[in-house]
Amino acid sequence: MSKINRLITSFALVFALAAGQALAAGGGGDNDPTPTKRVDPNYTRAQQMIDDGKYAGAIPLLEQVVTADRKNADAFNLLGYSNRQLGNNDVALGYYEAALKLKPKHRGANEYMGELYLGLGELAKAEERLKVLDGACFFGCQEYTELKEAIAAYKAKAGS
Repeated sequence: MSKINRLITSFALVFALAAGQALAAGGGGDNDPTPTKRVDPNYTRAQQMIDDGKYAGAIPLLEQVVTADRKNADAFNLLGYSNRQLGNNDVALGYYEAALKLKPKHRGANEYMGELYLGLGELAKAEERLKVLDGACFFGCQEYTELKEAIAAYKAKAGS
């Protein structure tokens, strides 16, 4: 194999591995692969409570997380999500805005904010969040797909 072919093969392998990691990352967080930041145990407990549908119990834990770390966009996002699940839409919107102020391309916050806008009947604002996700998800991502499907369902329901 020539030197050029080996170089191209090596580049393709690295590119494929990076793409696979990007596609595998999912969930409500920003999926920042930087493992150097220690995760607050309250965040971990809150995430488990959310997974179990215990949104009200997760909120005080997440409030402690953001009190200790005002730059934790993931925690602000989960505060938004938990409040939205409890019907506290105005509070949820404020938390999503806080997450997006810290990380404008935060995938979870953009998806969840878009879903909140659909619930409020604000299709154009939901589509704006989808546009942000389109730019944030280079190879596509779960958050983009889920919001796109939610928008399509919203449009189908509105059209019937």
